[in-house]
Amino acid sequence: MTTEDHAPRVALITGAASGIGAETATLLSRRGWKVAGLDLRGSKTDLPLVADVADPEAVRAEVVRATRELGRISLLVTVAGHYEMLPVSEIGIERWHRMLAVHLGGARNACAAVLPGMLEREEGHIVTISSELALAGGDEDAHYAAAKGAIIGFTKSLATEVAGRGVRVNCVAPGPTDTPLLAPDSPWRDPAFLKTLPLQRLVRPEEVAETVLFLVEEGDYFCGQVLSPNAGAVI
Repeated sequence: MTTEDHAPRVALITGAASGIGAETATLLSRRGWKVAGLDLRGSKTDLPLVADVADPEAVRAEVVRATRELGRISLLVTVAGHYEMLPVSEIGIERWHRMLAVHLGGARNACAAVLPGMLEREEGHIVTISSELALAGGDEDAHYAAAKGAIIGFTKSLATEVAGRGVRVNCVAPGPTDTPLLAPDSPWRDPAFLKTLPLQRLVRPEEVAETVLFLVEEGDYFCGQVLSPNAGAVI
């Protein structure tokens, strides 16, 4: 048995400072993973990394650091994002580009940084985070839904590209989730909306984290798939 056989499993999570990312980091840590958290601010992980996921060079530099300090990355979870609601007529080009840069660009940048190592070892998992809005759309959510929908297409294409080389890529598309991303006055928190859902509540961030863990540790028969814990919003 080699020293590498005893090495801890290492995960990189973008958007690890709060919400779904923080819950995923906590759950993986409990399962024995070493976690590097990449965010605009520090995260409560084994290795807090600070960078803008929309900056490919910054992401690549932090991945090099994580690999040096924690070991080879065998799991990537791309959670980082931001959310706002605006009518299409009010979505200026800068807002449009920023939404795509953070969500789609962030997923691409993180994948491009970790994939060479995964492909070299012919082993690894990538889980992207999309949204139920990518599946069903929503009022005043065009740029967000477009970015999240693009992540699904990106995931499926990447999965077909690397599956034969030992890397599994899947996606989790949660419904409205009880995180700081949803403002207290968000329409998704409105009791009238929640009553329209079969479960009549928001998704809990720990439920999304558990879905990620399932794909990584149990769902080895999933490839290029989208799982959507959404309280029944899309059935």
